[in-house]
Amino acid sequence: MATEEELFASVDALLEEEPQLPSPAERARLREAAGITQARLAAALKTSTQSIKNWENGRSEPKPPRLEAYQRLLKGWAAKYPAPGASGSSTAGPAPAVAPQPEVPATVAGPAAPGPGTVAPVEAPTARAALERPARPVARPVTSSGGPAARKTAKPASVDPRFPHGPLAVLDGDGSAYGTDGIVLDCPATTVPELVEWTLRESGLGAPKLNRYGKDSDPLIVLTASAAVKLGLPERLEGHEQRRSLRLPEDHPVVKQVTKAKWRLTQRGFGPWARIYRKAQGNQRQCVQLAILSWDALDERSWPGVADMEPADVARVLGVYAQRVITPRGSMAVSGLELMTALRPPTKAVQDAGTGNWVPGPHPGSLGTEPMDPAPPEATPEHPVVVNSGWTGGFLDEEAYQWVRSVDTLTDEECTLPYAVGLDLNTAFLAAAARLVVGLSAPDHFHAPTFNPKIPGSWLVDLSRIEPDPRLPSPFTPTGERPAGPAWYQTHTVAYAQELGHDVHPIEAYLRRETGAYLDPWHDRLRTAYVDTLADLGVTKDLDDRAFLTAMERHKDVDPALTAVLAAIKATVKGGVGKLRERPQGRHYKEGERWPALQRPTWRPDIRAAVISKARVNMHRKLRNMAAMTGLYPLAVLSDCVVYPSPGDSPLDFLPYAASGKPQPGGFRLGPSPGLAKSEGVQSMLWAVGLMEQGLNPARHIKGGDAVLDEGE
Repeated sequence: MATEEELFASVDALLEEEPQLPSPAERARLREAAGITQARLAAALKTSTQSIKNWENGRSEPKPPRLEAYQRLLKGWAAKYPAPGASGSSTAGPAPAVAPQPEVPATVAGPAAPGPGTVAPVEAPTARAALERPARPVARPVTSSGGPAARKTAKPASVDPRFPHGPLAVLDGDGSAYGTDGIVLDCPATTVPELVEWTLRESGLGAPKLNRYGKDSDPLIVLTASAAVKLGLPERLEGHEQRRSLRLPEDHPVVKQVTKAKWRLTQRGFGPWARIYRKAQGNQRQCVQLAILSWDALDERSWPGVADMEPADVARVLGVYAQRVITPRGSMAVSGLELMTALRPPTKAVQDAGTGNWVPGPHPGSLGTEPMDPAPPEATPEHPVVVNSGWTGGFLDEEAYQWVRSVDTLTDEECTLPYAVGLDLNTAFLAAAARLVVGLSAPDHFHAPTFNPKIPGSWLVDLSRIEPDPRLPSPFTPTGERPAGPAWYQTHTVAYAQELGHDVHPIEAYLRRETGAYLDPWHDRLRTAYVDTLADLGVTKDLDDRAFLTAMERHKDVDPALTAVLAAIKATVKGGVGKLRERPQGRHYKEGERWPALQRPTWRPDIRAAVISKARVNMHRKLRNMAAMTGLYPLAVLSDCVVYPSPGDSPLDFLPYAASGKPQPGGFRLGPSPGLAKSEGVQSMLWAVGLMEQGLNPARHIKGGDAVLDEGE
């Protein structure tokens, strides 16, 4: 029989153990029984609302001193609110030392965006493994805090067993790494090298390749300000005039830590987006990307409001974008360009005829592995092919419209209309990229060639003899003015002149023999991402035009997280197209030198010109058809926005409809798809004419109505 001393020793041993908590479900029941919100409890315990959610979902456990305070509170509630069917407070006693794991279904959620859904099977860890590795909780579906639309943002996605926790995580100063599907991982790292090792060896983060011949996406760790400070980084990075030039000096202790641990940084150094890598081992990549929120890694224009969100919400936004587009890899321009390469890898595995070994070989339809110099008229004035050759033959000027109609061409009828209504085309550049044939090989020079609209390239043609309608912009120049003489044009512009019934006789041309629809997969993925995200915000394809306009007025209020995803998708389109002709950066650059962007196979100004030329031609074709169908002419055009005089304050008051009520084909049509239109804003006709008289563009200001004198804002 045990002695009193032995019994007291056993009891004392129990008292020395960590406080024990009820099961996660019981914690939530007790709080709700007490009528306390998660936010109020978080304030009392001086933690975040997300932490309370994690404790009540079993995704993480509180740590001292909050652990003791939370235990005391739960014991008090348990005495007041015993579980149904229990006698007294006996049922409210502590649970076992480790809260029991909920029954693990045959499938568990992987890196899909928040929301319920069935996913591909993943081997579930055993109960013993769960006890031994608390830092790697099982990913399970949760309901996001992003509002009603959040539940339908995630479509079922297959889970790659190599990356059970998704493509990225957001790390806070307490060592909690918030994943994209609502899970939270415990990250013990206190230095950047430790963080890189943990990410690659333990986190389960990453994303599978988008093309069978491509590469897996490197895991992304987003650092909050507190996490950055914990890892030895400055909270803010100051000292440079351009944000993109910000980076740590090479003698910074963290940079030294990285180097000492035999990791490398890319040439861009340790800036807001830092890539840390080692040479790949076989097929195993060793690269982690860091994004530091307090260093402005997420530009407000591309990611509105995201930098100020809670870590779990940042993870949700970036996770939905990663699922639908690509794991973010820097600015939206960088991500847009990386998406092109991820979907059209430059090489594929081919078998060597001599040795029988598998080696990298050309991938048909891609841009290859080597950079390619443009033809002189396709280049920029500072490019070596221009400077070294002394080229003076002019350049392509394929840019988006910036045109204001002359007030002298306004009729009395137009001036008496009360409203000016703006129409904006959804992702016009993306629509132009659809089925766009571009050159894949180097340009060849031809003299006096016969024009062929199926061959991509640059043509020297005199289109100045074509008399334009003064009420419409010229389709051949971004200013809308009549060309002054022979000039270089991309194939689509010349083909449109031919479509309008004019004979074209090129003087010379730079053409490409190998061609292909390089941007097709890029277009298809971004189009699906754009349409699906709009649908999650309540703007669906099945809406009639009036309901569509109403839904567009409200969509930004539905879910801030998805609104940010939509903005990022649009910025990916514009940034990716612009990145095809990246100019030199920095005040130390000298004309004629090669700059880093020229080393990319994706430095292709001719492809950029093809996209913009087709977009501008598409716009002019609609303007011309609108005039033929309605007799209405635009007041101004700015890129993908056009302003019309209108008898009412809605596009419904002037867009062409058939007797059946269906939109007339050929003109502007309302809808959520790329290339269709939405309302951009409405002002008075008097307001618009006032700007036009000053030479200002109403399309620039129609949305907000605030006109400024400086058009270069």
